[in-house]
Amino acid sequence: MSDAKPLVLDVDGTFLKTDLLLENFWAGLGRDPLRTLAVSFAHFRRPEKLKAALADIAPVRTDLMPVNDDIRTLAESSAAAGREVVLASASNEALVRQVAQDHGLSSRIFASTGEINLKGAEKARALVEAYGEAGFDYAGNAPVDAKVWDHAENVIMVGEQPSVAARLAEKGRNVVTYGGGWRLADLMKALRPHQWVKNVLLLLPMIAAHAFTLATLLPVLLGIVAFSAAASSIYIVNDLLDLEADRLHKTKCRRPFAAGTVPIGVGMIIGGALGLCALILAAALNWAFFGIVVLYILTSLAYSLKLKRMRWVDIVVLASLYTIRVIAGAAAGEVAITTAMLVFVFPVFITLGCVKRITELAKAEGDERLPGRGYGRPDRHDLLNVAGIGVFGAMLIFFIYTLSPQAKALYPDRWLLWAAMPFLAHWLIRMVRIGWQGKMDYDPIVFAARDRVGLGVMLFTMSLMFWAAGLWQQWFGG
Repeated sequence: MSDAKPLVLDVDGTFLKTDLLLENFWAGLGRDPLRTLAVSFAHFRRPEKLKAALADIAPVRTDLMPVNDDIRTLAESSAAAGREVVLASASNEALVRQVAQDHGLSSRIFASTGEINLKGAEKARALVEAYGEAGFDYAGNAPVDAKVWDHAENVIMVGEQPSVAARLAEKGRNVVTYGGGWRLADLMKALRPHQWVKNVLLLLPMIAAHAFTLATLLPVLLGIVAFSAAASSIYIVNDLLDLEADRLHKTKCRRPFAAGTVPIGVGMIIGGALGLCALILAAALNWAFFGIVVLYILTSLAYSLKLKRMRWVDIVVLASLYTIRVIAGAAAGEVAITTAMLVFVFPVFITLGCVKRITELAKAEGDERLPGRGYGRPDRHDLLNVAGIGVFGAMLIFFIYTLSPQAKALYPDRWLLWAAMPFLAHWLIRMVRIGWQGKMDYDPIVFAARDRVGLGVMLFTMSLMFWAAGLWQQWFGG
C-alpha cells in the first residue's frame, strides 16, 4: 500500500466493533425513553436528523467501545510510517470526532451533519473532493462501502464479501481482507441459556397441588419454553441498555454486545423474534397465561429501563418477577394456586433479591455505587438485615400455613412439615452467607441450580414434604 496517501477508516463495524447510531439509540432509551422513541419515529426517514437528535439526548462514552484489533494495528503502523489516518463515517460528526480524539487519530474527519448523511456515494464524493480520485486507501465493512472502494487506490475489507472483492480486483484494485462477522456461540451466550433454569419455578404450583399428571405437566413445560424465550428477549434488551455500565464492570465487559462480538443490530432482531415467539406460545396455551407473559415482559422492561436503578424498589421488582413465574405455572397447568403459597414465596424471593445485590457488592473493588445500580458497599449491612427479615417472614408464614385447613387436607402427617422447616431455613441462611462471602454467581437462582450441597438440602426438604403428603406411600406402596 502507498505510504504517501492517507488511510481512511470507516468507523461502524470497521474501526469499532459496534455501531454508533445504535449505541446512541440504546443510551437514549436508558436516559429518556419517551423522547428517544419520539425522535426515532419523527426522523425515521431522515437519518442525518435522527443521528444528530440522538447524539443530543444521550452522550456516550466512545472511549469504552470495543475496537477492531486488526484495524487498530493497521492504523498504528500507518501512523508510525507517517501516513495520515482519517475517520470517515456516516455517524454523527460529534461522535466521530470523539472517537478520533480517543485513539489519537487525525483531527480531520468526515461524518454526517444535521443536513447530510455521509454514506455511500456522499462519502465517496467528499473523499474524492478532499484527496482526488484514487488518492486514498479505504477500510470498510459493508456492501455500501463499495461506492467508496470504487474511488480508492487500495481496498481494506473487514469481513468476507467475495463478489465485491472479485469485482474490485477486476478493476485493478488491491484488496486486503480482514476477519469479521460474529459466531453463533457468542449469540447463544447473549441469550443466557443458563438462566432458563429460573423457569423451573413454573413447576411449583403443580407440585404444591400434587397434580402429577401429563395433562398438567405438558402445558407447564410449554410454558417454561415460552418464558425462556421471553426471558432471553429481555436479557438482550437489558444488555443493550447496559452497554456502558457493562463495559465498566470487570466481568460483564465480556458480554457479547458490550465486547462487540455480536452486532447490536443482530441482537435487536433476535430479541424481537424471541419476544414474538414467547407471545405466540403463550396465546397457544391459554389467554390467562398470555396475560401473565405480557405482564412479565412489561415489568421486565420497566425494570431494565428504570426500576433496577432505584434502591429497594429493584429488589421488590426482582421478587415480583420470580413470583410472576410461579403464577404463570399455575395458569399454564390450570391448577389452583393459594394465597398462602404466594405470601410464602414472596419473602423467599425478597431474600434472594438481597442476596443478588449482596453478592455484587461483595465482589466490588471500591465503596462507590455499582455502575447502573443504586447500591455501594456501605449498603451491605442494610441488605443483610432485609434478607434476614425475608428469611424470618418466610418461615413464619410457612408455619402458619401448616396450621391451616388446607395443610391439614393435603398433608396428613403435618409434623413432617415442621421437621422440614429447619432444613428450609438452613438453605436460605446458607444462600445469604455464601452471597455475603462473594462465593456465588451473580444470580442466586442460577447458583442454587448448580450448588450440590444446596440441591441436596432442597431435595431432602421436598422428600419430607412428599412424605407428609403421603405421596411416597401412594407411589411406592406401604
